[in-house]
Amino acid sequence: MRSNKLKPLVIGDITIEHPLALAPMAGVTDLPYRLLCKEQGAGMMCTEMVSAKGLYYGNRKSEPLMATDPKEIPVAIQIFGSDPEIMGQMAAKVNDGRFQMIDINMGCPVPKVVNNGEGSALLKNPKLIREIVTKVSGAIRKPLTVKVRIGFEGYPVDVVEIAKIIEDSGAAAIAVHGRTREQYYSGHADWDAIRRVKEAVQIPVIGNGDVDSPQKAVQLLEETGCDGIMIGRAAQGNPWIFREINHWMKTGEFLPRPGRSQIVEMILRHARLQIEYKGEYTGIREMRKHVAWYTQGLPHSARLRREVNRVEAYSQLEELMTSLVD
Repeated sequence: MRSNKLKPLVIGDITIEHPLALAPMAGVTDLPYRLLCKEQGAGMMCTEMVSAKGLYYGNRKSEPLMATDPKEIPVAIQIFGSDPEIMGQMAAKVNDGRFQMIDINMGCPVPKVVNNGEGSALLKNPKLIREIVTKVSGAIRKPLTVKVRIGFEGYPVDVVEIAKIIEDSGAAAIAVHGRTREQYYSGHADWDAIRRVKEAVQIPVIGNGDVDSPQKAVQLLEETGCDGIMIGRAAQGNPWIFREINHWMKTGEFLPRPGRSQIVEMILRHARLQIEYKGEYTGIREMRKHVAWYTQGLPHSARLRREVNRVEAYSQLEELMTSLVD
């Protein structure tokens, strides 16, 4: 038996027993998928990112992104933007019982966000970071967290100084993705940058990047001293990763990977949740990418992906998935 190296994570007045966080991913970590990851042992949830300007102007696309369920508590809403006043006002607007924390996105690398001066573009402007975090932390009564990357091409970003600014401005925790904006999701995450942030601040630091197994989770903890682990792409089509990491850290035993029947069962359950929350038309179409992730590496998965892209109803998906285990 080994002692559990993952100690409870305390963010403000919230204690998270299993400090494994599901990273917010647009188009992926909606409510149905968060519920599945929660059941598998993820301790901290976050919505897909929500535009503060979208909330301010009453964009109808914002509300579905904020759907929550009591079973996933604690859950944070992640907002993004670059106007301190709007960010503060919209943080106050969502400072309600649906969310236990509020998170600010300062890491999104996609051009649509960056070209508006939002997401990881904020790393270029430490003064603006201070203004935003100060406004938001002063407008809410819940713990505030911030997610950052470690750099932005062509600019002398010092992630340690940015982390100190975020701490000084009222944040209760910081999540650090050990990649620059230019890297997107390629190459290797710089865990040493996460370590330097951890050594520089007193608030909890959540490490993010390249954790795709129990061994990597332990390695990240040992090399950085971080207080929690955030998992993104490795959880796509793989909600079991949270259970596997928790189990290995408690017992030193590796759980067997799910077999075909377990994968099919999870896919169909995921699809039923999608339909419950979004209706069959949208739910089934959104399942197509999830099925591709779930079945990656299985025999004939390329053919399966082609076929699932033609599926339009749950009955068709069920028939296709059942053929995998027959």
